[in-house]
Amino acid sequence: MFLLMMNSGTRPNHYTFSSVLDACVGCSSLVMGNQVHACILKFGIPLDVILATSLVDMYGKCGDIEAAFSVFQSMVIKNLVSWNSIIGGYARHGLASRALEEFERMVKSGVVPDEISFINALSACGHGGMVKEGEELFDSMQAKYGMQAEMEHYSCMVDLYGKAGQLEKAEELIKRMPFEPDVVVWGSLLGACGLHSCLEVGEIAANGICKLEQDHPAVYSVLSRIYGANGVRSGVIQLENMVQKWHARKQKAGSWIEYNPRVTW
Repeated sequence: MFLLMMNSGTRPNHYTFSSVLDACVGCSSLVMGNQVHACILKFGIPLDVILATSLVDMYGKCGDIEAAFSVFQSMVIKNLVSWNSIIGGYARHGLASRALEEFERMVKSGVVPDEISFINALSACGHGGMVKEGEELFDSMQAKYGMQAEMEHYSCMVDLYGKAGQLEKAEELIKRMPFEPDVVVWGSLLGACGLHSCLEVGEIAANGICKLEQDHPAVYSVLSRIYGANGVRSGVIQLENMVQKWHARKQKAGSWIEYNPRVTW
C-alpha cells in the first residue's frame, strides 16, 4: 500500500512513515526499515518525537541497536515511550549494562518509569545475570514508585533467578505472588530447571503448568531431559507413555467430515 501511495504521487507525512515503520517491525525487515528512513530524509520530514521513536523502535527490534541509539541521541525531546524503546532495544540485544544505564538516565532526566520500563529493565537483568540489580529494581517499584508488580514483572524475576541458578529463590517468589501464577511464570521456572537439571523444583513447575494447561507438550520435553540428566530412567519411560496417550487422545478428538466427495480431516 505504501508503494502504491508513493507511485500515485501522494506525499506521505510523519504519520504515514510511523505506520510503515511499524510494519517493518512486524516483518523484521531491517533493509526495508533503512529504505523508509532514507525516504524520510529525502522528503525532508521533520523527526518529531513520534516518528523518531518509531525509528528507534524499528532499529532496536530489527537488529541494529547502534542505529537505534544514534537516532535516540539525536532527539531533542524524549518521552517515556522513547526511553522504553531504547531500554527495550538494549535488553533485547542482551546489553544489560547499557539498558540499565539508559534506565538511570531516564530517571535522572525526570521521566517517571512505568510498568513497561520495569519489564524492559528486569528483562535486561535476566540477560545479564544481574541478580542484585534486578532485586533492587523490583523492590523499588513499590517502595519508590508505589507501583504494584504485575504478572510480567514476576515472570521476569523468576527468569532472572532461574538463569542464575537460584531456583529456590524463584520458587519462593512464586509462592509469595499476590495472585495465581500463570503458565508463563511456571514455564520460566521449568525452563530454568531444565537448564540446571533440577529435578525436584522441575516437577513442581511441571505440576503447576499441568494444573492450568493439561498436556502441555513443553512439560514432557523438558521433564524428559531433566530425568535423563539425573539418570531417572523410569521417569523417562513414564513420560514417553504419557506422550503416547496424549497423542492418542488428540487423534480420537478429531472428526471425519465427508465433503464433495473427498474426505478431509
